[in-house]
Amino acid sequence: MNNLDLLTAITVFVLSVLVGVEVISKVPATLHTPLMSGSNSVHGIVVIGAMLIAAESHTWLGYVLAFAAMVFGAMNVVGGYVVTDRMLEMFKARPATEKNASDTREKAEV
Repeated sequence: MNNLDLLTAITVFVLSVLVGVEVISKVPATLHTPLMSGSNSVHGIVVIGAMLIAAESHTWLGYVLAFAAMVFGAMNVVGGYVVTDRMLEMFKARPATEKNASDTREKAEV
Protein backbone atom coordinates (compact mmCIF):
# COMPACT_ATOMS: atom_id res chain seq x y z
CA MET A 1 0.00 0.00 0.00
CA ASN A 2 1.59 3.26 -1.06
CA ASN A 3 1.16 6.67 0.57
CA LEU A 4 -1.54 7.77 -1.87
CA ASP A 5 -3.67 4.70 -1.12
CA LEU A 6 -3.25 5.29 2.60
CA LEU A 7 -4.20 8.95 2.23
CA THR A 8 -7.27 8.00 0.19
CA ALA A 9 -8.34 5.41 2.77
CA ILE A 10 -7.92 7.89 5.64
CA THR A 11 -9.85 10.56 3.70
CA VAL A 12 -12.75 8.17 3.05
CA PHE A 13 -12.77 7.11 6.70
CA VAL A 14 -12.82 10.70 8.02
CA LEU A 15 -15.54 11.74 5.58
CA SER A 16 -17.67 8.72 6.46
CA VAL A 17 -17.33 9.53 10.18
CA LEU A 18 -18.41 13.13 9.56
CA VAL A 19 -21.39 12.07 7.43
CA GLY A 20 -22.38 9.42 10.00
CA VAL A 21 -22.29 11.92 12.88
CA GLU A 22 -24.33 14.40 10.86
CA VAL A 23 -26.98 11.82 9.93
CA ILE A 24 -27.27 10.35 13.44
CA SER A 25 -27.51 13.79 15.07
CA LYS A 26 -30.63 14.55 13.02
CA VAL A 27 -32.53 11.47 14.30
CA PRO A 28 -34.99 12.31 17.11
CA ALA A 29 -34.53 10.41 20.38
CA THR A 30 -37.90 8.63 20.01
CA LEU A 31 -36.77 7.04 16.74
CA HIS A 32 -33.21 6.24 17.71
CA THR A 33 -33.79 2.84 19.34
CA PRO A 34 -36.11 1.43 16.63
CA LEU A 35 -33.75 2.52 13.87
CA MET A 36 -30.65 1.20 15.61
CA SER A 37 -32.19 -2.14 16.49
CA GLY A 38 -33.14 -2.67 12.87
CA SER A 39 -29.81 -1.49 11.51
CA ASN A 40 -27.89 -3.83 13.80
CA SER A 41 -28.87 -6.65 11.48
CA VAL A 42 -26.60 -5.04 8.89
CA HIS A 43 -23.73 -6.43 10.95
CA GLY A 44 -24.39 -9.71 9.20
CA ILE A 45 -22.05 -8.24 6.60
CA VAL A 46 -19.35 -8.04 9.31
CA VAL A 47 -19.86 -11.73 10.02
CA ILE A 48 -19.50 -12.59 6.34
CA GLY A 49 -16.40 -10.40 6.07
CA ALA A 50 -14.89 -12.11 9.11
CA MET A 51 -15.54 -15.50 7.51
CA LEU A 52 -13.74 -14.35 4.36
CA ILE A 53 -10.81 -13.10 6.45
CA ALA A 54 -10.66 -16.43 8.29
CA ALA A 55 -10.65 -18.29 4.99
CA GLU A 56 -7.75 -16.21 3.66
CA SER A 57 -5.74 -16.07 6.89
CA HIS A 58 -2.74 -18.28 7.47
CA THR A 59 -1.67 -17.00 10.89
CA TRP A 60 -3.06 -17.49 14.37
CA LEU A 61 -3.52 -13.70 14.73
CA GLY A 62 -5.74 -13.64 11.65
CA TYR A 63 -7.83 -16.49 13.00
CA VAL A 64 -8.20 -14.82 16.41
CA LEU A 65 -9.20 -11.47 14.89
CA ALA A 66 -11.65 -13.12 12.50
CA PHE A 67 -13.17 -15.13 15.36
CA ALA A 68 -13.54 -11.98 17.49
CA ALA A 69 -15.17 -10.14 14.58
CA MET A 70 -17.59 -13.04 14.04
CA VAL A 71 -18.49 -13.16 17.73
CA PHE A 72 -19.07 -9.42 18.06
CA GLY A 73 -20.96 -9.21 14.77
CA ALA A 74 -23.20 -12.13 15.72
CA MET A 75 -23.87 -10.58 19.15
CA ASN A 76 -24.89 -7.33 17.48
CA VAL A 77 -27.22 -9.08 15.03
CA VAL A 78 -28.90 -11.14 17.77
CA GLY A 79 -29.07 -8.13 20.09
CA GLY A 80 -30.78 -6.08 17.39
CA TYR A 81 -33.45 -8.70 16.94
CA VAL A 82 -33.95 -9.03 20.72
CA VAL A 83 -34.40 -5.28 21.13
CA THR A 84 -36.79 -5.14 18.18
CA ASP A 85 -38.82 -8.01 19.62
CA ARG A 86 -39.04 -6.29 23.00
CA MET A 87 -40.18 -3.05 21.36
CA LEU A 88 -42.85 -4.81 19.33
CA GLU A 89 -44.02 -6.59 22.49
CA MET A 90 -44.86 -3.19 24.00
CA PHE A 91 -47.45 -2.55 21.29
CA LYS A 92 -49.38 -5.79 21.70
CA ALA A 93 -52.79 -5.63 23.37
CA ARG A 94 -52.72 -6.77 26.97
CA PRO A 95 -55.29 -9.34 28.10
CA ALA A 96 -57.88 -8.07 30.54
CA THR A 97 -57.20 -9.03 34.13
CA GLU A 98 -59.80 -10.70 36.36
CA LYS A 99 -60.45 -7.47 38.26
CA ASN A 100 -60.98 -5.44 35.11
CA ALA A 101 -63.26 -8.15 33.68
CA SER A 102 -65.40 -8.28 36.85
CA ASP A 103 -65.64 -4.48 36.97
CA THR A 104 -66.82 -4.48 33.38
CA ARG A 105 -69.49 -7.11 34.14
CA GLU A 106 -70.74 -5.16 37.17
CA LYS A 107 -71.07 -1.97 35.12
CA ALA A 108 -72.93 -3.86 32.40
CA GLU A 109 -75.42 -5.28 34.94
CA VAL A 110 -76.28 -1.84 36.36
